[in-house]
Amino acid sequence: MEALTYPNVEETLFYEEMPNGLKVYVLPKEGFQKTYATFSTKYGSVDNHFAVGEQPLIKVPDGIAHFLEHKMFEEPTGDIFATFASQGASANAFTSFDRTVYLFSATEQIHANLETLINFVQNPYFTTENVEKEKGIIEQEINMYRDNPDWRVYFGLIDALYHNHPVHIDIAGTVESIRQIDKDTLYQCYETFYHPSNMILFVVGGVKAEEVFELVRSNQASKTFDQQGPIKRSFEEEPVSVKIPRQVIHLPVSLSKCMLGFKDKVTGLVGAALLEQEVVTKLMLETLLGASSKLYQDLYDDGLISDSFGQEYNSTTDYSFSVIGGDTNDPDELLNRVKQGILQALDSGLEPAAFERSKRKKIGGYLRMLNSPEAIAGEFTRYRFRDSDMFDVLSAYENSTLEQANARLREHFDFNQLAVSIVQKPGA
Repeated sequence: MEALTYPNVEETLFYEEMPNGLKVYVLPKEGFQKTYATFSTKYGSVDNHFAVGEQPLIKVPDGIAHFLEHKMFEEPTGDIFATFASQGASANAFTSFDRTVYLFSATEQIHANLETLINFVQNPYFTTENVEKEKGIIEQEINMYRDNPDWRVYFGLIDALYHNHPVHIDIAGTVESIRQIDKDTLYQCYETFYHPSNMILFVVGGVKAEEVFELVRSNQASKTFDQQGPIKRSFEEEPVSVKIPRQVIHLPVSLSKCMLGFKDKVTGLVGAALLEQEVVTKLMLETLLGASSKLYQDLYDDGLISDSFGQEYNSTTDYSFSVIGGDTNDPDELLNRVKQGILQALDSGLEPAAFERSKRKKIGGYLRMLNSPEAIAGEFTRYRFRDSDMFDVLSAYENSTLEQANARLREHFDFNQLAVSIVQKPGA
């Protein structure tokens, strides 16, 4: 067991890699009653074309990572949610573009819940019958999201930004793609991506580190896993340009939704460089478009936006893009005004006082996050799977400069890289 100390945030993280490759991190939080645990695999919706070691590449149906997440909760003895509930825990899971996470929160029976979490994720149970049954459930989920305007405008934007990269494909896949899934393909994906060497167990809250490691050592020693070669992910070459500059979707909405996004031209960043770009870009967007910015206030005062308006930045080694927008009664006027604001910033640079305010806000939000085991658990593996460290975020914010933010402003806001997604009622 290795202790990793972070004096700037007064935290000590404990780490150990099990003989089978499973990486275990424990962050004790003295005085905290609640404990959160996440068992995560570096496997998300974009991982649909891959190979292990020297094996040939295979292509699997879109949506299979999400399908697999659903099926993991079913066991021969019944639904695992009931087991967690009987032990005083609340359990859940989610699939994103690049990871799948299983989790629980509890204030009691922590060791029993940890054993349950590890064991059910490492004990798949797929049959032809339960796979076919799940297809109907997920088809309903896909159709439900097709009627959700917030979901449609967001994924409409990503689809407009990307030609080939699977990030533009709905995480759940399509009705057609999930119909191609069978139990053998599920087991193939499971054995590839749920190998301990591709996973992280993270525990935060009112726990003792050594007790957690003893439990995990014993648990993993009782199981056998074949050695596995490196996973090779394959992505079709992605053009620099956006796929569709403007995409309009018609749904019966009372108020239109409008999102615009900029697709980064440069990818391939890893580790500290990727973290720095994320932090600087988020600072730049907050300074220009955050709730305390002049542009936001002007748009709000003129009735073009509501509290739903916001901005975010998504980045990995393979893709990165910004998302800006929300509800509006006039999508075209909102687009024009946001473009004008960006052009003005490109001409004059970010306002120094606004940048410092944004910096203080981001630092304050980060420090508050460290008091929330749930928030920490949600962020930790996201950074680890990108070869960076969540606890380096504070110093990255502190060291960011106005010059960096202005340089990022000029680099990111290339109007040739702009795509727009609008959801509005038919005939609008």
